[in-house]
Amino acid sequence: MSTQNFEFLDALGQIARDKGISVETLLDALANALVAAYKRRPGAAEEAVVTIDPESGEIRVYGQELDEEGAVIREWDDTPDDFGRIAAQTAKQVILQRIREAERDLKYEEYAGREGDIVTGIVQQTDNRYTLLDLGKVEALLPQAEQVPYERYEHGARLKAYIVEVRKTTKGPQIVVSRSHPGLVKRLFELEVPEISSGVVEIRAAAREPGHRTKIAVWSNDPNVDPVGACVGARGSRVRMVTNELRGERIDVVPFADDPVDFIQAALQPARVREVRLDDETGTATVVVSDYQLSLAIGKEGQNARLAARLTGWRVDIKSETQLAEEEAGYGEEWAEGEWVENEKGEMVWQPAEGGEAVSAAEWSRVAAGGEPVASGPAAQTAEGAEEPKPDETVHGNGDEPAATHAADASDGAAGAQADGSPTEPGTGDEAGEG
Repeated sequence: MSTQNFEFLDALGQIARDKGISVETLLDALANALVAAYKRRPGAAEEAVVTIDPESGEIRVYGQELDEEGAVIREWDDTPDDFGRIAAQTAKQVILQRIREAERDLKYEEYAGREGDIVTGIVQQTDNRYTLLDLGKVEALLPQAEQVPYERYEHGARLKAYIVEVRKTTKGPQIVVSRSHPGLVKRLFELEVPEISSGVVEIRAAAREPGHRTKIAVWSNDPNVDPVGACVGARGSRVRMVTNELRGERIDVVPFADDPVDFIQAALQPARVREVRLDDETGTATVVVSDYQLSLAIGKEGQNARLAARLTGWRVDIKSETQLAEEEAGYGEEWAEGEWVENEKGEMVWQPAEGGEAVSAAEWSRVAAGGEPVASGPAAQTAEGAEEPKPDETVHGNGDEPAATHAADASDGAAGAQADGSPTEPGTGDEAGEG
């Protein structure tokens, strides 16, 4: 072995050790590059192969002649006299390129199987589109869509993030991380709670509104271990560490239950639930709470109810005891849909949604007091289709009892008729009841 070849192999081995690349990989890449360099020379064979002796470092080029099927029928040594200089120039380029490719592959392999893992990075750059985190060997991308609303990331600050995707690109792996993913909360609890990392306690479900509130349902595989107490820690020390990392986001830890009723009751904490009625066909859970617990069960802008629905997988419909009693009594079920509007005279009238004549407030109060439903068509129509008398055209039956209190009372279909069937003129109340 010549001194030059020895230095070449020694340098190759040193590079391989420093960069974590095998010597065989570098020699194979160098041989392929030398074949391409050889074919660019005038008079070179159409087919050739380059061999590099790993012991001596000697480089030889063999020209080849192939038959129609691609088999070698003749081979000869066609190593150029000045091929050592060409090999040295080519080796430098190939080794540098191969080192970059190998480093990219190693970085990708290091993070390829880590989707769903948590990493700690240092904020390098931030703008309105994304934030870059330095993870050491690579940079992670924190897009705007994966950031927590109103959360600001200062340059140089340490930040924990959740890996959602690892992409392989020509420039190396691109790691996409998230601060808003529910999995971040799970991983943070695994770091803080040894019972979770050991498998004694499991996080069965999680629901999160990033930056505001999170609910997690925990379960213990050991009856002697309280899952909620293990996650909260002594005086709330464990859950406080997670809250601090999430910059003050509120976290509710509730016990998981196989029974949907018990699970829904726990998910709506801190509200106290009186009753839960399940409808399996629609997937709806009607939750009954005390009147003073209604606002607490619903939460600010419905947040507590939304998170409970996501956590349990049921559509949660929360009602107070008073609301449920009114619904069961049928209150308001007979009233037609519509709205109060102002007419041309400036008076408030009820306009049925299905059209028809509007009802004045006085007429509405009179009908409501008598329990008669407001029809969805013209409000002044009776059950048989005849017009009801106006408020100043009161009609009496026998005695002084109003005959038009309910629509069903006008059985003959004629408004303004006395008990004996004779018509009554408008405004002649003195003649009424003389039958």
